[in-house]
Amino acid sequence: MLRLVLGSRNKKKLGEMVELLADLPVEVTDLTPYPNAPPVEETAGSFVGNATLKATQLAPVLGAWVMGEDSGLCVPALGGDPGVDSALYAGTHGDDAANNAKLLREMAHLTGDERAAYYISTAVLSDPTGKVVAQVEGRCHGVIVDALRGAGGFGYDPLFLVPEFGKTFGELPPEVKRAMSHRAMAFQQLRPVIERILAVGG
Repeated sequence: MLRLVLGSRNKKKLGEMVELLADLPVEVTDLTPYPNAPPVEETAGSFVGNATLKATQLAPVLGAWVMGEDSGLCVPALGGDPGVDSALYAGTHGDDAANNAKLLREMAHLTGDERAAYYISTAVLSDPTGKVVAQVEGRCHGVIVDALRGAGGFGYDPLFLVPEFGKTFGELPPEVKRAMSHRAMAFQQLRPVIERILAVGG
């Protein structure tokens, strides 16, 4: 069985990744089993750059196939913000409540089409030597509502409305979100690559 390491300790991302690849003979883990894995500074300034740093720096150290993934929310009317700084938009990494509050403040003057936004997920797969074998990107388009709706998901999900459902990611059942999310779109492109790796014995 192929072991695939997510270059992160984000349990929510890991959970989504496990479910998206559940039907393949792949053991998916994060960095928890690797307490000595070096920290990777996300200094590239772009989603693909940060994902590449995670994959290529960690793979040779761990001697494993590593998936570097970077994702975030982009609002074109805000010049693409929160963008690569989505997780620390308000200053503290992973403070969802503060990040959402700041986004609402920044968008208070925006109406209609100006509230359009998209989630983006960029994933880079590196072989155990640190060579990049795949780079994919998925996007999910929506609209930012003016108040939190729903308690599901994480990050900006309670503000991200999916027009075709009339509900935010925070309100949609997890299985619906997983099927259409930015991460699902990215991993859909990645599946053929993983299947090829499995076919030649990893």
